[in-house]
Amino acid sequence: MFNDGKKAKDIKIAYIGGGSRGWAWGLMSDLVSWDDISGSVDLYDIDLDAAQKNAIIGNKYNSAEGAKSVWNYRAVETIGEALTGADFVIISILPGTFDEMESDVHTPEKYGIYQSVGDTVGPGGILRAMRTVPMYEEIAENIKKYAPDAWVINYTNPMTLCVKTLYRVFPEIKAFGCCHEVFGTQRLLAEIAKEMLGFENVGRREIKVNPLAVNHFTWLTEADCRGVDLFPVYAEYIKKHPDGRESEAWKTDHFASRESVKMDLFRRFGYIAAAGDRHLAEFCEGKWYLESPERASEMHFSLTPVSWRKEDLKNRLARRERLLSGKEPVTINGTGEEGVNQIRAILGLTDLVTNVNMPNRGQIPNLPLGAVVETNAVFRAGSVRPVLAGSVPSPIYPLVARVCGAHERLSECIARRDLGGIFEVFSNDPLVTCSLADAKKLFREMCENTAEYLGMYEI
Repeated sequence: MFNDGKKAKDIKIAYIGGGSRGWAWGLMSDLVSWDDISGSVDLYDIDLDAAQKNAIIGNKYNSAEGAKSVWNYRAVETIGEALTGADFVIISILPGTFDEMESDVHTPEKYGIYQSVGDTVGPGGILRAMRTVPMYEEIAENIKKYAPDAWVINYTNPMTLCVKTLYRVFPEIKAFGCCHEVFGTQRLLAEIAKEMLGFENVGRREIKVNPLAVNHFTWLTEADCRGVDLFPVYAEYIKKHPDGRESEAWKTDHFASRESVKMDLFRRFGYIAAAGDRHLAEFCEGKWYLESPERASEMHFSLTPVSWRKEDLKNRLARRERLLSGKEPVTINGTGEEGVNQIRAILGLTDLVTNVNMPNRGQIPNLPLGAVVETNAVFRAGSVRPVLAGSVPSPIYPLVARVCGAHERLSECIARRDLGGIFEVFSNDPLVTCSLADAKKLFREMCENTAEYLGMYEI
């Protein structure tokens, strides 16, 4: 790698999960959008054919209209080959298939348990963690062996447990987890600043926030726009719009909402929850927002069915074929993700402050040291330093501490392959509203449904 402080060349990125049918294309677009970085990307995936096809697509971006840099993509057969010489490692994998996720999300419905996402907490999040953590143990060992000095960027969920595993296996690793959920709340607050304050041309980055807590259940203790405290403005907006944003997009878009959960949580606790409603609902008591599909509809968000994800995958595979054949040209469209900016900042090409998931070294004093937490961090040349965010405020502390403690316990139990301990976490999850006897039946059934990926446990 060559870096003169103005441009960085010959950067090597290892992409674990490089056969991605969508997210990878966004990264490719973001990489060629900058003229001060260039290099190569090695794509590693257990599906080599998918990685090879992405290599072809990635190289097409170099000649796309608006491309400002050149990145050379290749698919490699081994993770060691991908990692050797890497300056940065990006991890974005699907632990299992959508068949496993279908069990994660929909099997609990037999017991009256509903989930809107199923990838972080709740029954689905716990089973997903059981599959994912062993994979991350292997990835961490390989990073330690082949690329110990690389910076590691994780996008896989469950975010907290993935990052926790990387540090447990390789304590010296330079890793952090990225999530765009806070960005959505910043965009909401920008819209509110326009409506309530008359501000014009407010961008997300003008919303200065102090996020803290854990991934997908992050909260803001400060929010400012152009010197104005947005907390009282947010309160007035909620009074004006008691049913949330005036949008019906959630009825057709499984990822949209009217922010009704977020606003209800503000009424209850006085702090701004900084994730999408689908995620926030899963961290709360099961009767609050996910008692039934009808209750979710009352709160103006969707329970995302895995059947939709499967259909969407078909569409993305069809798009991949169009991109490969040239029937659809690759186009450069910014994703809004911070990954490439984070790389540029670590290389010393810019400075950046953004939210990341890293082990708690005191940035949140009243959560356990070593627990993976989400706060802002300062990115500068060769460093990522979490910001002291302060303590979790007392009104929301019981909620956040419970989630943090459950993650810590689950991490320990999965590391030991302790099914009894894992079930304790499972049965105590607030979404598991059935009897203990039924919880045992549900856990056993979900394990059996996904047994192909749980061979390391004595199921």
